[in-house]
Amino acid sequence: MNLKAYFSETNGVGILSTADAEGRVDAAIYARPQLTEDGKIALIMRDRLSRKNLQENPYAAYLYMEAGPGYSGVRLYLKKVAEDSDPELIARMTRRSLSPEEDRAKGPKFITYFKVEKVLKLIGSEEL
Repeated sequence: MNLKAYFSETNGVGILSTADAEGRVDAAIYARPQLTEDGKIALIMRDRLSRKNLQENPYAAYLYMEAGPGYSGVRLYLKKVAEDSDPELIARMTRRSLSPEEDRAKGPKFITYFKVEKVLKLIGSEEL
């Protein structure tokens, strides 16, 4: 499946699920991921619970439910492989427009990179 094309052409809602070192699970709404040239998933994250969990446990699941009727979408099984805090790169990748003051008030941002380990349809166990 061409994830870069899928996420650039498909609207919907994304949920990132992470767990800490003891297995306590968290889920949070995240924007559509961006894809790097080498096929990694990149998400811009604030310094909150999902990021903290990924520092303890690098595995995550990203569920993306397409907008519209029915239940279409994908589930991505991910492993964190890197993180970057370069403000220029983050600024180029940021889609949301906040004023500089609003952005600073929300705290620092990081780009977290994931290797995609498996892609499944939203419903069922069919791999894509």
